[in-house]
Amino acid sequence: MLIMCLLAVALAGPAQKAFAQESGSILATATVVSTLSVIGVNNLQFGIVTPGVQTSVNKNAAGIAGQWDINGTAVAEVLLSFILPDSLRTADSSAAMDVFFNGTDAQYVNTAIGTQASPTGILNPALTHVLNLSNLGAMTVWIGGTVAPTVAQTGGDYSAAVVLTVAYTGN
Repeated sequence: MLIMCLLAVALAGPAQKAFAQESGSILATATVVSTLSVIGVNNLQFGIVTPGVQTSVNKNAAGIAGQWDINGTAVAEVLLSFILPDSLRTADSSAAMDVFFNGTDAQYVNTAIGTQASPTGILNPALTHVLNLSNLGAMTVWIGGTVAPTVAQTGGDYSAAVVLTVAYTGN
């Protein structure tokens, strides 16, 4: 019996030392930004134009400049880019009229004190822009432009989409 006990102790190996153990935990967290909304509020309206006479709309022209309202997460960084037409077309696409946008034809407001007449900044609609939404998660963008009907421009209603794309940058 004694031999069996010694054999059992020998097979079990040396006694293990006990050490103190501590553990700690942390949380894994994430904040999902609000869905962005980009709403076209006002069309860019050139009105009645005369053949051979260029007509411009200023980005400050209330009610006729194009306007988008953007809403999302407060002070989030966003990338703005425009898709600009080079012409307006009749509904049946049988006639086209050139449209131009210069480097100062767009502007934005992302503060509580800015207005269309006193914007936060000017935008070149041919470029992309990285900006921040306001403390309330808002921004308004306006755009103007110029149409250039030819002397022999076909009468009728002309239109084309002007698109503003807004995306979070992740910063």
